[in-house]
Amino acid sequence: MSAAKQVAVSFDDVREKNLKQLRKLNQVLFPVRYEEKFYTDVLSSGEYTKLAYYSDICVGAIASKLEKRPEGGLRLYIMTLGVLAPYRRLGIASKLLQHCLDLCHGNAEVHEAYLHVQTSRYEAIAFYKKFGFEIVETLENYYKRIDPPHAYVLMKTLQPSAES
Repeated sequence: MSAAKQVAVSFDDVREKNLKQLRKLNQVLFPVRYEEKFYTDVLSSGEYTKLAYYSDICVGAIASKLEKRPEGGLRLYIMTLGVLAPYRRLGIASKLLQHCLDLCHGNAEVHEAYLHVQTSRYEAIAFYKKFGFEIVETLENYYKRIDPPHAYVLMKTLQPSAES
């Protein structure tokens, strides 16, 4: 990975009292409107969801959660990861993602991490590839109200399954 500038970034858990900050970030960062279930999942995801602060300004967030895998064990689903435009290229998104990946490496039950990304989001795809994610599937018409509606599923193996 490239050496990003070292910036003072602090993280905070998402709780009822600061959930509004995540809602506002999501409205600015993403073309998708998130339903209440998303925010319910966020509140129960613990350490896997964080707000990022730069000089005490909330500038980004990662929202992810652990899910059961059909073949057993767990996987990390990255629901959203975003940083406000003026604060991009400072390594903030990298720190947020690395935080979650580090948590997973400390849990032998978590075998992989995955996410969906719009097929036209080339910078996002390149970002995840730097972390070892690979495109494993294309979902036609995944998004209902944005164009293009197609999504890639990106996945990263964290630790091999027993059956691997």
